[in-house]
Amino acid sequence: MPHRILHLSDTHAGATGRDQHDVDALAALDGLLHDCRHLPNLDLVLVTGDVADDGSAEGCAAVRERVGRFAASRGIPHVYTTGNHDRRPGFTLALGTGHLDDTGADVGVMLDGLDGLDGPGGSEGERAAVSMVGGLRVVTLDSLVPGAVHGVVSRRQLSALRGLLRDPAPAGTVLALHHPPIHTQSAPWMRPGGLHNRDELAEVIAGTDVVAVLCGHFHLQLGGQLAGVPVWVTPGVVTRIDLTAASDVVRAVRGAGATVVDLGGPFSPSFHVLHARDAEVGQQVYVADPAGFRDGSAGTGR
Repeated sequence: MPHRILHLSDTHAGATGRDQHDVDALAALDGLLHDCRHLPNLDLVLVTGDVADDGSAEGCAAVRERVGRFAASRGIPHVYTTGNHDRRPGFTLALGTGHLDDTGADVGVMLDGLDGLDGPGGSEGERAAVSMVGGLRVVTLDSLVPGAVHGVVSRRQLSALRGLLRDPAPAGTVLALHHPPIHTQSAPWMRPGGLHNRDELAEVIAGTDVVAVLCGHFHLQLGGQLAGVPVWVTPGVVTRIDLTAASDVVRAVRGAGATVVDLGGPFSPSFHVLHARDAEVGQQVYVADPAGFRDGSAGTGR
């Protein structure tokens, strides 16, 4: 039972449509979606966090409108997770559970025990939910730690996920969250800026029907494994982190990217990176001190 996912992340659209570095985030998203218009056989569009650069409902709504229009033209759902730049109230107001069908209706089911956590109706609570796409179970986790760059998946989410995974789905489960549980040694800022309780997540998914863990946050492509499960980090939409820079800086350059994830085929899962056409690709946007990823103070932290 094959499935094809267009995996986006880090759209960073502020209420004005721009990010904190004055990059036109919506123009970057529009350009990427335009260049993806010929992709065949898509079943889902997934956006793994940092939907809004300023956490605003307006930023989330602008991304939803564009991604939703792309999805509606294909009759497929679109799904979103929170990221460290998002805020749960704004995310909830614009995106609900984060699981929307091709008409924009909210079809997600909050993970057991999480609806309403920390606030009536869940507006202040963790946004972890599940929906089905043609036999494929799509689970979104909320790794947001307010005010921090790094991520954590709460014990309540992990407990709910453990219960959910006891029953396999017909086409398996895709797990989506913002903060990657993997990193590369060539970029020492990645480990402190990623998912801090990766071992706990690994214990929950080991031996289950999870076929892939899909993440964002690092603004670059990166693959690895967690408990034997393939993990993929997709490039950012608004900017790309350039790992040819010296290890004592984090350098962001122009260049939107995305991934086509193919599940159920002979090489499943496979990951095909797409780069949008951009006359300014490779131009430097900012340089940040990686220490901010260790202490959570990086204003430019992704």
